Amino acid sequence: MRHTWRWFGPVDRVTVQDAAQAGAVGIVSALHHIPTGDVWPVDEIQKRHAEIKAGGLYWDVVESVWMSEDIKTQTGNWKQHISNWQETLRRLSASGIRTVCYNFMPVLDWTRTDLRWETRHGARAMRFDLTDFAAFDIHILKRPNAAADYPDWLAEEAARRFADMPDAKIAALGRNIGAGLPGSADGYTLDQLLEKLRSYHGIDRARLQQNLIDFLSEVVPVAEEAGINLCAHGDDPPWPLLGLPRILSTEEDYAHMLSAVDSRANGVTLCTGSLGARQDNDLPFIAKRFADRIHFVHLRNVTRDTDTVPCSFFEDEHLEGGTDMVAVIAALLAEEKRRLDAGLSDHQIPMRPDHGQEILDDVTRGAQPGYPAIGRLKGLAELRGIERTLSHPNYGII
Repeated sequence: MRHTWRWFGPVDRVTVQDAAQAGAVGIVSALHHIPTGDVWPVDEIQKRHAEIKAGGLYWDVVESVWMSEDIKTQTGNWKQHISNWQETLRRLSASGIRTVCYNFMPVLDWTRTDLRWETRHGARAMRFDLTDFAAFDIHILKRPNAAADYPDWLAEEAARRFADMPDAKIAALGRNIGAGLPGSADGYTLDQLLEKLRSYHGIDRARLQQNLIDFLSEVVPVAEEAGINLCAHGDDPPWPLLGLPRILSTEEDYAHMLSAVDSRANGVTLCTGSLGARQDNDLPFIAKRFADRIHFVHLRNVTRDTDTVPCSFFEDEHLEGGTDMVAVIAALLAEEKRRLDAGLSDHQIPMRPDHGQEILDDVTRGAQPGYPAIGRLKGLAELRGIERTLSHPNYGII
């Protein structure tokens, strides 16, 4: 696999040179400062390429081209936004980009209740606590009829926890849950979040699925012409939140999307952490089933408190947690060999060590939550070790 590293641009406390020293050969980035809905300017695309090359690496993957709520709900300026998305793809292709990741999560992107939860050995990790989330939804956000979306026992436990919750924790929950897409300037106040939720009135799971298919029907032909592979990132966490449907949470969700727009340019970002928060997602099997449509890989691991859906979980070390990382990497290497034997130019799949625990001196750097330098370096080293072992000509199985 091609080892990459997410970089949020010049504001990132972890530099491109840091990524190179960690073992990455490519960068995953985006123009987070461009307003949602706008076409990405050519000069800004070129500037980001130059910033990355100055650090010694190349821009391999865009993560993510913005996805407006207008597109997801098919309201407002959604048709113009799709047109702008298409033009952005053309400009990225002209600059050499061949892989574009996106997600279709309504309102909230990845969602955590704690961005720096202390693990058993003192590292800091991101955590989703289901009871804290219910307390936020019912008692802090005060979403109408929110309690009806939770089992009685959970609503009662959330009420007890909220009653004992200090003001600082209440404020932190609001910040963490409403933070928006990593690296972006977007974020919601409680009132803004409620307003966004209201914009989804009448949009159920089937409607949101169709809106995704409609979007892909428009952009995939442009991606094919531009030589770009699109890859959809899964829901994180992979279940409905705040009364909103989610549509890329399971193996069958992906099967529906891929069959509805049956083009190799319509592909998957295989995120083992997002899908791995559900016990019923078999990640090695998913990697095999969708192998020819996997264009980008996020490797990370989570430990679930229970195997129920939904559940609480935290982001564990890359080789810990519920996902068999060796089996996943073996499946991906087998697919790379198949592509190479078939003479495909994109036989090498870009992979990045997704997220990472803050360890050692990470706590003093103040990097984006989930994206520390040393924690990701450790994860990448472990993942590279598995890959090197599996592909070794004398000892490997691939």
